[in-house]
Amino acid sequence: MLRRLLLSCSLFSLLAGQPLAWCAEPDTGSPVTGPPGTGMPDTGTPVNRVLFGSCIRQDRPTPILQTMMRAAPQLLLFLGDNIYADTSDIKVMRAKYKQLSSNESFKRLCSLCPVLATWDDHDYGLNDGGADFPQREAAQQAFLDFWGEPEDSARRQQVGIYEAKIFGPPGKRLQVIMLDTRYFRSPLRTGTRRLGGPYMPDDDAKKTILGEAQWTWLEDQLRKPAEIRLIGSSIQFVAEAAGQEAWANLPLERKRLLDMIRSTDAGGVLVLSGDRHWAEFSIAREGAAYPLIDVTSSSLNQKHPRGTPTINRYRAIDQTYHQENFGVISIDWELPDPMIAIEIRDLENKTRIHKSVRLSELQGDSSDQPLQ
Repeated sequence: MLRRLLLSCSLFSLLAGQPLAWCAEPDTGSPVTGPPGTGMPDTGTPVNRVLFGSCIRQDRPTPILQTMMRAAPQLLLFLGDNIYADTSDIKVMRAKYKQLSSNESFKRLCSLCPVLATWDDHDYGLNDGGADFPQREAAQQAFLDFWGEPEDSARRQQVGIYEAKIFGPPGKRLQVIMLDTRYFRSPLRTGTRRLGGPYMPDDDAKKTILGEAQWTWLEDQLRKPAEIRLIGSSIQFVAEAAGQEAWANLPLERKRLLDMIRSTDAGGVLVLSGDRHWAEFSIAREGAAYPLIDVTSSSLNQKHPRGTPTINRYRAIDQTYHQENFGVISIDWELPDPMIAIEIRDLENKTRIHKSVRLSELQGDSSDQPLQ
């Protein structure tokens, strides 16, 4: 039985000066349950509210974490750059993790509910880094230690930090799939620097983002029964290539995920991403089984210095938000056609960007239906 985020466990570890230990068990792909008082949903309780965010400077104030507590999360997802390590010295990396673990707001927030996390380049260790980072194995162990993965966990034995969980009872199942877009990623093609950075689309079929083992695992996860599926990708999936890191730099990999969602008949997919230091919604329609929404929330405690975002023809709403922000997904399971409300909220817990979608709109026969 999963025991993630037992408060007594995390406090013990912190007081002992050790990395946070969330008392998690290996990924079984089965529904997550837990006894009263652990912050875990029981077998009859669906998850109605998910909070997510990315990009935390561990050496800066984090008032937004207190705001997130007021939003009463039932599930919390960290989408990468959870610290800014930017080092191949694993002792330095672990010291920066320890700095975040000593943050009282972070401790309190993470004691409220289950937590799942993936990494991006800065907590991976190398800015824009991929499979060529020489310390990736050691960085994986530091990551798993911080997030409290048990020593006997199957995740300790695999290459890469991807994982998946299913929450809630049949008919109200929420699947969370956290991808690893770093460990296996091939070198990116570079060119003349543009507004977002130096990277260019590359149709080389030998290049990958996820690696074959993770692709095989992902296909298996998408075939598991679930009504709503949240795919956590540290980098933007839908946004067009505009110089920055994004799936669009390897368009064959982007197409492969769109095709896989269609071939597995995986309904209810939403992509959650971070990285950019602003928030926006993007929608993929061409090649998608149904309009595929990518919700970007970034950053938790860094303001973007530039007010004009990178171009993105897939931007769903002509609005971006550049101050501290986090994402909220609220699910009304009681409706005959469940409603999913997606929000970007600010430091005052006010909604800055919002879109609602019915579950029926995220099914294989709805690609021609306009989202409301």
